[in-house]
Amino acid sequence: MMLVGLTGSIGMGKSTTARLFAEEGTPVYDADAAVHQLYARGGAAVAPLEEEFGDVVVDGAIDRERLSARVVGDPDAMKRLEAIVHPLVGASRVGFFEAARASGADIVVLDIPLLFETGGEKAMAAVVVVSAPADMQRERVLARPGMTAEKFEAILARQTPDAEKRARADFVIDTSRGVDHARDQVREVLATLRSGWTRPAEPR
Repeated sequence: MMLVGLTGSIGMGKSTTARLFAEEGTPVYDADAAVHQLYARGGAAVAPLEEEFGDVVVDGAIDRERLSARVVGDPDAMKRLEAIVHPLVGASRVGFFEAARASGADIVVLDIPLLFETGGEKAMAAVVVVSAPADMQRERVLARPGMTAEKFEAILARQTPDAEKRARADFVIDTSRGVDHARDQVREVLATLRSGWTRPAEPR
């Protein structure tokens, strides 16, 4: 079973591209969705995070704003958060892999926003980066409710630049020409992977 990492900066169309892979019958693991489940009422992260950080639970679920206020700008608190959440995400990923194998999947896609930032690309057989021109990215992001130019710039500052992502990618999906064009690229990537593609060896 081939592991394919899917990543891309904010506003590039990664979520739509992940859906297109799923529509082609490819199992897709969404790291952000896994965290949302862990933080929701009854989620496995709720009790340990409340114990560690105190008043971060509202109506039985983690309040992300309260949690953020406890950890942002505090490297030690961020490490404690990651020590709780990362193993739980890892466990959910194991369950995803088991279900994918049982279904006979030959390729699975892992939708991981911070793939390069966390070194996760090393575990992937191939990396797909979703991209679009910077002006289109900015327009998409600033159209989101509650988003400001300052927030957008702060998010970008934490992410590997798009040009570097594209340079390190095995495949790039361009979302600037609409969903149908992106779907054609997704199908082409899957066909290439199934044709026996392997990543070229780096020159010594």
